[in-house]
Amino acid sequence: VQLQASGGGLVQAGGSLRLSCAASGLVFRNYHMAWFRQAPGKEREFVAAIHRDGVRKWYSDDVQGRFTISKDNSGFTVYLQMSGLKPEDTAVYYCAADYHRAGSRALEEYDYWGQGTEVTVSS
Repeated sequence: VQLQASGGGLVQAGGSLRLSCAASGLVFRNYHMAWFRQAPGKEREFVAAIHRDGVRKWYSDDVQGRFTISKDNSGFTVYLQMSGLKPEDTAVYYCAADYHRAGSRALEEYDYWGQGTEVTVSS
């Protein structure tokens, strides 16, 4: 199984980025997906999750209204559209796959993890 995250970069505050996570080696439509992030010196934290059906979604309070998660089952990819970026959004962003439970905020629930893509937001 491989989850390949991409799309990170340097952006000014208020800008936008779209992260992608391409999945292979698993039956993608059967998995609930999520994004987490880890800022320097901090623990990894939940950002957003999406049900395997691509309809039900969950967000952390910090990103609600600014970020949108989506899932393309035919393209085996999950996206995170980020708008209104703030310096505090600076982190390495990781995608994760969970077969059993949708919307979990617990790292240990997830079966597979991507390698991360770095997002830096300048003020």
